[in-house]
Amino acid sequence: MADMDADTTAHTEPLVDEEEPLFSNLDLFLFSLIVGLVIYWFMSRKNPEPIPEFKKLDTPAPTTRETSFIEKMKKTGKNIIVFYGSQTGTGEEFANRLSKDAQRYGMKGMSADPEEYEMGELSRLSEIKNSLAIFCMATYGEGDPTDNAQDFYDWLQENDGENLSGLNYTVFALGNKTYEHYNAMGVYVDKRLEELGAMRIFDLGLGDDDGNLEEDFVSWREQFWPAVCEHFGVEALGDDSSIRQYELKEHTDLNMNKVYTGEIGRLKSFEVQKPPFDSKNPFLAAVTVNRRLNKAGNRHLMHLELDITGSKIRYESGDHVAVFPTNDSALVNKLGQILGVDLDVVISLNNLDEESNKKHPFPCPTSYRTALTHYLDITQPPRTNVLYELAQYASDPKDQETMRKMASSSPEGKARYHSWVQGASRNILAILEDMPSLKPPIDHLCELLPRLQARYYSIASSSKVHTNSISICAVVVEYETLTGRMNKGVATNWLKNKLVSDNSQKSTVPMYIRKSQFRLPFKATNPVIMIGPGTGIAPFMGFIQERGWLKEQGKEVGETVMFFGCRHKNEDYIYQEELEEAEKNGVLTQLNVAFSRDQEQKMYVQHLMKTNKEVIWKLIHSDNAHIYVCGDAKNMAKDVQTALHEIGEELGGMTRAQATDYIKKLMTKGRYSQDVWS
Repeated sequence: MADMDADTTAHTEPLVDEEEPLFSNLDLFLFSLIVGLVIYWFMSRKNPEPIPEFKKLDTPAPTTRETSFIEKMKKTGKNIIVFYGSQTGTGEEFANRLSKDAQRYGMKGMSADPEEYEMGELSRLSEIKNSLAIFCMATYGEGDPTDNAQDFYDWLQENDGENLSGLNYTVFALGNKTYEHYNAMGVYVDKRLEELGAMRIFDLGLGDDDGNLEEDFVSWREQFWPAVCEHFGVEALGDDSSIRQYELKEHTDLNMNKVYTGEIGRLKSFEVQKPPFDSKNPFLAAVTVNRRLNKAGNRHLMHLELDITGSKIRYESGDHVAVFPTNDSALVNKLGQILGVDLDVVISLNNLDEESNKKHPFPCPTSYRTALTHYLDITQPPRTNVLYELAQYASDPKDQETMRKMASSSPEGKARYHSWVQGASRNILAILEDMPSLKPPIDHLCELLPRLQARYYSIASSSKVHTNSISICAVVVEYETLTGRMNKGVATNWLKNKLVSDNSQKSTVPMYIRKSQFRLPFKATNPVIMIGPGTGIAPFMGFIQERGWLKEQGKEVGETVMFFGCRHKNEDYIYQEELEEAEKNGVLTQLNVAFSRDQEQKMYVQHLMKTNKEVIWKLIHSDNAHIYVCGDAKNMAKDVQTALHEIGEELGGMTRAQATDYIKKLMTKGRYSQDVWS
């Protein structure tokens, strides 16, 4: 310690003695160095200044474009905006057609997803001369808005003080008459906008997908545009020529790492998976089980299990799993052959409207093969607008005339379209084969075909029992058309071929979860009555698993009654072992199965309900039971309701009107839920 002090003293004393200059040479050198560095920093910072400044100015632009449709319309000279609420793509397709129509009437239109814009700006639409808002609104499930229209629906409900007196509007609704709440969303939007002071300039259009949605739309549209012209005092230009929305760009030297190969959203999202997973970012779930459920018969009913380990995906019994299928490669190859094109050419279809949020009709750049396999619907009969646009490419004048007639609203044209296209289930390939003079350029065809949509299935498992697995129950769709062709359901045939592999190459399915209101009662003690023939049993397998799990936890569980129907006991009594085991264990307190074709007189679930009317009425009327119906909306769901009306009349001493009202009140209270399809 003493040595250290002495050493310190020896070094510090000379500094004290030589204190005369204020700064030493070393201090001056360091000071100069610091000043020089500061000046250099400022000088070097100044040169690249324009680049960060440019980026700074550029970043708010997309936000403005995305949220302010008023500013976008002003900037691009648009006066008509078509909002769409769409779950399967049809509403969006109709909106695009209407926005393109505007050009033929001397106006400029744009289609818009209400989820991307600030809908509170509707009150400002009067700032644009001769402005009009069109709403193509689909109804989903039990009268619900589509996912992308949910926020708009909430806004309409919550803003009673909104003044929309300067808004001109009209609504076309898309629905299905077999559902209880037919076109509920479109009807609500139409009524609510009027309540908030907006001016309806044309009557609400009601499209029925159980009948002929395309015909309903075409008829409404042909009356709508003359009404718009009359309202605004404008005349149609009489220009019926094809209007392209996208222009083709072929890529010859593009880095293949920048080319989409089937991803729904982010490029390479299937190679590097990142949660959260949703409709724009599906999870690739491995298929762990794929087995045939029915013992015999011509149909193929299948049970698949998807592994969601590590995805952070959560689901509840009654939810839906959405899967993104791909088209049959044989159909894609045939399209390439008949059009005489190289399907592996890499292309982009770029929107001619540079201000549009929708830059491409599907992820680009990609190849024609990928587009026709992953992104475009090539199996559904094409709509009339596709025929109209393609007619110009038919070299035979008679074919041109036929196609244009089928696209018109004339009775003869409607009948021809209904029989030749829809009745015969002709997809685009069949039309090209049966009309040899029709040779459209493949890029225009790709522009016109609708997007291939996700398919929804009721989940046939419970997350309480299968945390990392999701089950699907489905029947493979396959039928012969009137032209003798074999048509196959896109998703079910694709799923059927998703074989479980023992090697490193696993079969995967792009999927995400769509939440449902089809839920077991909050109180496990409430009895449940489940009615679901065929694959309508799917959500009930999850319900039964969950009720069994609750019993295992020592919870008190109410009565669980099942009404299931199939054709033959020895052929398609699916999940027989599981159901009988559940009954044996007391999870199912009553299992009623109708085998419709095992006796001379057909027996359906509604007949078994009438046989068990006393049990049903007691559970509903006295024990607060919840009723669940899953399956065919057109016949079964209606017949089940009728059976309940009759039980109410007979055992409740009600008139038919009172019984009908009684069941409707159960629906309102959430005690009668349906998961049905047509």
